[in-house]
Formats: sequence, structure tokens, C-alpha cells
Amino acid sequence: MAQVNQALAGKTAWISGGAGGIGAACAQALLRDGASLLLTGRREALLQETRDSLLRAVPGGRVEILPGDALDESDVQAAVAAAHAIAGRLDIVVPTVGGGGFKPLLLQDLEGLRRELDLNISSAFLAIRHAAPVMARGGSIVCISSTTAAMPFPWLSGYCAGKAGLEGLVRSAADELAHLDIRINAIRPGLTRSDATGDMFASPEVMAAFHEQIPLHRAGEPEDIADGVRYLAGPESAWVTGQCFNVDGGQCLRRHPDMTPALAQMFGEDDMARVLGKKNH
Repeated sequence: MAQVNQALAGKTAWISGGAGGIGAACAQALLRDGASLLLTGRREALLQETRDSLLRAVPGGRVEILPGDALDESDVQAAVAAAHAIAGRLDIVVPTVGGGGFKPLLLQDLEGLRRELDLNISSAFLAIRHAAPVMARGGSIVCISSTTAAMPFPWLSGYCAGKAGLEGLVRSAADELAHLDIRINAIRPGLTRSDATGDMFASPEVMAAFHEQIPLHRAGEPEDIADGVRYLAGPESAWVTGQCFNVDGGQCLRRHPDMTPALAQMFGEDDMARVLGKKNH
């Protein structure tokens, strides 16, 4: 894809989880408009594949990679240093690492809950905490939240709590760090195609249930989310901070679909009876 404009020329962006579906799409949107990139993630081979694909799409762009874990503080510090070293500045940070899985609350355990809170909140906290002190004035941090931050989704309690916590962090950090002229916002994707949602996209029943609740009648693609991130990362949103924007085809106007029939197949009869209150603990 040819470069569309040079609004981000001279700027450097760091994307954690940069080889994931949303991360890679965000990378291409930023690279297309002139930013130099550092992509981090745990799988070096996948990062290299993503780098090669980006440079085919945007010839002449600059993309560096660095393997690392978004939940390892030393890895995060190394990523910030590497991103800053590309051009002596760091302007844009997009922490995309997050996730969770379907599990009834009554089958959840404390360790599982803590893992999902870490994945969705701590990964963003570490990126903000270590990037903000070295970011250029006018810098932008764009986090990836979810519609579940504001819309309850049964069987996703850990994920819902994680994304709600992330948005609390975004608002507090945006207020506290505004004196550094750093903006912090978040995008709330609806159901979006990725490795993690592949099984859902493969099920006609699941997709029909979602389409019924999406006014624009389609699920999201990574590029839909990347366009929102690109807006919040660039000069077009220079007076926007502390906001969490839905990019969800309008699903926030309705509700999440009832997934109980499909998800019940994942658990045994005894567990389901307990979950549904039909069996004593």
C-alpha cells in the first residue's frame, strides 16, 4: 500500500503485541503515514514475518523488532529504550496486549482472575509508566479496550473487569500526565477478527447472534480498529484525551448476544447445573 500522507513523518511509534492482528494493522496505518516503528512481542519469528509484510506494503518504511514480554518490566524498559533510540524520540505508544477467555464466574478461580487483570491492566500500566517519562511533548498513548468495559458479557467476568480497570487507568493517567502534554485514550473494539476470535468467526450460529446486535450488521476487521488508533495517535486528535471510543458497528446501541447455548457445550452437566443454580455447591 502506498503512503497516503506524511502526517506522522519524523515520529516514532512503539506497538506492543505488534505481530497480532490488531497490532499489525495499527502498525501499517502508522507506517503508511510516515512513522518509524518498533514492534515487540514474545515470538521473534512472527515479529519478523510482520516486519517483512509491512515493508512490502509500505516500501521504504522503517520497522524494527524486539522480542519481549509486555508483562516483564525489564523487557518493557528495553522496548522503550529501543524505540527512543530509533530517532532520538518516542511519540506514539500503542499497547495492544490483552485478552481473556469465556468461563462462568462460579467456575472462575482467583489465579485465573488475576491473570486476566494482569494481561489487560498491568501490560498497559507498564507501557505508560515507562514510556511517558521519555515521550516527546504532544505524544499519544492509545490503549485497546473493549465494548465489554461498559457492556456486561456473561461468562467473561475476568475480561470485563480487566477492560473496565484499563479504562479507569486511561482516564486517571490522562488527567495526571496532561502536564507533560501527553494524551492517553482508548479504542473499544466490538467483535473483531483475530487469532483469538477465530472459533467465533467460524461458527455461523455465533456470528448470526452477533450480527443481530450490530446495527451495521458485520463484525470488525483489524483495519477498522487501526483507523481509530491512527486518529488518536495523530495530530487530528490533538485536543482529545482521557476518552474511550467505541469502534463496534454500533453494537453499543444494543447489547451482547446470549452465548449461553453455545458456551454450555464447553462445560459438563454438573458444572452447568451449578452455574445455573440448579445444584447445591
